[in-house]
Amino acid sequence: MISGFKEFIMRGNVIELAVAVVIGAAFTAVVNAIVDGIFNPLIAAIFNADTLKNSMTIPLGDAELSFGLVLAALIQFLLVAAVVYFAFVMPLNKLKENQARRRQAGVPLDPKKNPVTDLDLLTEIRDLLAAQNGAVAPVAATDAPAPFAASAESEGPKHTL
Repeated sequence: MISGFKEFIMRGNVIELAVAVVIGAAFTAVVNAIVDGIFNPLIAAIFNADTLKNSMTIPLGDAELSFGLVLAALIQFLLVAAVVYFAFVMPLNKLKENQARRRQAGVPLDPKKNPVTDLDLLTEIRDLLAAQNGAVAPVAATDAPAPFAASAESEGPKHTL
């Protein structure tokens, strides 16, 4: 039971989720300050209200409909989404694209900076199993020898004097 719990905690997606929650909670104060300090006063000035939350209100009997409050929440959501995308998602996607491009080009990667992927391990296991069984391992397109390389060496030079 303990080992199952340890395996669950050590999964990458659980750790990533925990980091996302902590970063999101810490970043909420920054986003609230931007919304309350910059956007709320600008939009409230347009609607002649002291804050965005108090703008665009419609009296409805004893209650009020507050469209400004909804607009403030939407602006805050869009700011959080933009920062998460441009500060975290986009740079990580670029890093993964660069790693994939370097792997396809055959550039050796530093194992500390670029850990081995599941696909790399599975390919290595497949090749080892094929070698143990005496079968020829399938060759990836990037590992394929140049065409006619073996036949040119065995036939000797093509020119005569």
